[in-house]
Amino acid sequence: MSAPSINRPGLGILFICIGIVAISINDLLIKMLSGGYPLHQMVFARSAIGLVFTMVFVWMEGGLSILHTRTPWVHALRGVLVVGANMTYFAALAVLPLGQATALFFVAPLFITLLSIPFLGEQVGPLRLGAVVVGFLGVVVMQEPWKAELDAPRIILLLPVISAGLYAFMQVLTRRLGGTTRASALAVYIQGTFLVVSAGFFLAVGDGRYAEGVENEALIFLLRAWAWPESGDWPVFLGLGLCSGAVGYCLSAAYRLANAAVIAPFEYIGLPLAIFWGWLAFGEWPVPATWAGCALIVGAGVFVFLREQRRAQVLPGRRSRWGRR
Repeated sequence: MSAPSINRPGLGILFICIGIVAISINDLLIKMLSGGYPLHQMVFARSAIGLVFTMVFVWMEGGLSILHTRTPWVHALRGVLVVGANMTYFAALAVLPLGQATALFFVAPLFITLLSIPFLGEQVGPLRLGAVVVGFLGVVVMQEPWKAELDAPRIILLLPVISAGLYAFMQVLTRRLGGTTRASALAVYIQGTFLVVSAGFFLAVGDGRYAEGVENEALIFLLRAWAWPESGDWPVFLGLGLCSGAVGYCLSAAYRLANAAVIAPFEYIGLPLAIFWGWLAFGEWPVPATWAGCALIVGAGVFVFLREQRRAQVLPGRRSRWGRR
């Protein structure tokens, strides 16, 4: 029998907005460091720092006793999913412009809408399903299938989409766990998983031997040898840790406090932020296909959100003139 759900949409929306701002800064900092350090080193550093701050939230929400769980395997699966989502996304981020990678990732709310049907029992009618199809057409547009060659291999363009699917599944699990597990505890499990996995990467490939002779920039980012940070990079690593703590807590809090279909569309504030950071820090500006794909994806997400809000306003036991949506 599943735990009762918490429903505080206003607070959930506030947490998701704070979390997405932290994510946008996190992505900027990782892209800034991607030319000199491997991904698993950055993940280890930010998770170690983020875990310290997360433990403060654990203390505020009840102490170490809240870390006890009756569903360890669900937490383990959630941790594996978020690690996979991060690895695939950041591998793409080392190659793609920040705005383009973020735009492709933002099919995540559409994945969440789909996954909320079998896993959360939420009703999603034909109009919202149609909007999901439109959103995925935006992904196709950004793949520019009419071109024989692109600046980046198409498999790299698919990595943020794969990341979005893994992330969506993780957030659906967050919603299922939210009735019995504190947000800080959820964040601790995630940070702990990052530490274990990144330490494993260090032991396996941390000397950089597998990066020798590799030309793919995304693989180099994953396999590069660990390096002691330069003095000017220490504040960036600290910033990563602060963002990691904020992201882990805020996103966990958001999805445990409110309906997934209500919360997910607010993640789209990350798209203009990513375009802004890409322009400001790297001089990147999206190509027309990226703008078109963004419009389809964001338009679909906003439509799904508006339909969800309309559904929530229909009185129990009374059908609207649109019937089942």
